[in-house]
Amino acid sequence: MAMGKNIRTFFEGSWHDADMTVLKAADHAMWMGSSVFDGARLFDGMTPDLDLHCARTNASAEALMMTPTVSTSDMVEIALDGLRGFAPGAAVYIRPMYWATGGDATMIAPGAEGTAFAISLEEIPMPAATSSSTLTRTRFRRPMLESAVVNAKAGCLYPNNARMLREAQAKGFSNTLTLDAMGNVAETATANIFMVRDGEVFTPIANGTFLAGITRARHIKNLRADGVKVHETVLGYEDFEAADEVFMSGNFSKVTPVTAFDDRSYQIGPIAKRVRELYWDWASSLS
Repeated sequence: MAMGKNIRTFFEGSWHDADMTVLKAADHAMWMGSSVFDGARLFDGMTPDLDLHCARTNASAEALMMTPTVSTSDMVEIALDGLRGFAPGAAVYIRPMYWATGGDATMIAPGAEGTAFAISLEEIPMPAATSSSTLTRTRFRRPMLESAVVNAKAGCLYPNNARMLREAQAKGFSNTLTLDAMGNVAETATANIFMVRDGEVFTPIANGTFLAGITRARHIKNLRADGVKVHETVLGYEDFEAADEVFMSGNFSKVTPVTAFDDRSYQIGPIAKRVRELYWDWASSLS
């Protein structure tokens, strides 16, 4: 699924200047959904937390009972090598991925052998600092580990997110504020979520129903170092209705302010702006 332009693909040991076909009709992933991926970013000449995203790719593969075939350090080096093929200043979405080509004797579980690997590099601009999102309730919920592989960034989880997004779009919103199976706010359909009240920041506690993101953790660390109190706690819809500001956190955009939750409106507040400043300052300090 191409979203941008200038796509490069690493497959079977080499880089190709194309969006390649890599999946076969009989591959296990084609009919059993045994695929995982992760997302990192190149922007302003920086690739913050690329190593953590590559490490999570391997962890996700293991969660889906696949055997990772590329070390984290090698994956980072392969990605950096591929990024050299883009023009200076390009913003690139970095997607390392694994999928199972064969199954075990049951045909349902992936086989011990036959884990395929690729990296897709796709030139996609970073969203503008002024971009925002609107949220609404959804009847669909995040599953628990007992019913889905929520400890992996797995392709098989995303049809549920797609249902949420279609529901939101039908109601005139761009995203959802999604509950977990217990009825607590978990995240949005696409990203982790934060809210601000009286100058303090709150985010749902990581309870195993959603991936507590790499960028989420970075924001928490940056805010605390900046003297802002951050609470990881149980939150409900009523907490977001009473919030002073709300923002989303994810690798693709890093920070996205929320301007509405159903009929509740928000301004793009000072904390969301500060989170963005802190992230860019931190990323720049790595250069």
